[in-house]
Amino acid sequence: MNDTKSPVRPARLFAAAAVLGVLAGAGAIYMTSMGARNESAALCSTDRMVTGRMKPFAKGEVAAVLVPEQPRKLPVLGFRDGAGKDVTLKDFAGKTLLLNLWATWCAPCRQEMPALDALQGEFGGPDFEVAAVSIDTQDPEKAREFLKELDISKLGFYADPSAQLFQDLKLAGRAVGLPTTILIDTAGCEIGYLPGPADWASEDARALIRAALGR
Repeated sequence: MNDTKSPVRPARLFAAAAVLGVLAGAGAIYMTSMGARNESAALCSTDRMVTGRMKPFAKGEVAAVLVPEQPRKLPVLGFRDGAGKDVTLKDFAGKTLLLNLWATWCAPCRQEMPALDALQGEFGGPDFEVAAVSIDTQDPEKAREFLKELDISKLGFYADPSAQLFQDLKLAGRAVGLPTTILIDTAGCEIGYLPGPADWASEDARALIRAALGR
């Protein structure tokens, strides 16, 4: 009895594979171009000389600071100042900002707070500020009490009891835990990112900040 099923010829298999290969290649090109466009859209038009100037100084105690090739856009970020007033990055326009997210229950955050206070004491002024934002949600006053206990006197008080700031940065791929620190240029663009603690009072950190400020 003859088999009525027609065998698939090698030529057909080759042709099908070729078509799939072309489609896969086109898809790869499409995804690559989409990725390039998304990357381009995420870039700021501000001076990339700032990040170029900083890169050699991301070393030693601040070696984990990620400095992009060009400043990158950030989402709209908001929190509250010491008087309970809502502020956003626009309120810091014209100033280089070291934005630090912390909480009283985060041991590394507590350890680096005196160094952040010292950094603010040395560089704080009209062109630079350390904004350490507490995201304690249970009792925001606990953060104030903690800062008093450590005799933190140079830092201004900022808080976000809703922790929305952390969620917004998380969606932007910029918050995986605490502490999280982002260095922001005068136009509100990211010029440095550190997921974790650092000795911000070290000479390495001070050299990085001087490079960001062009000093």
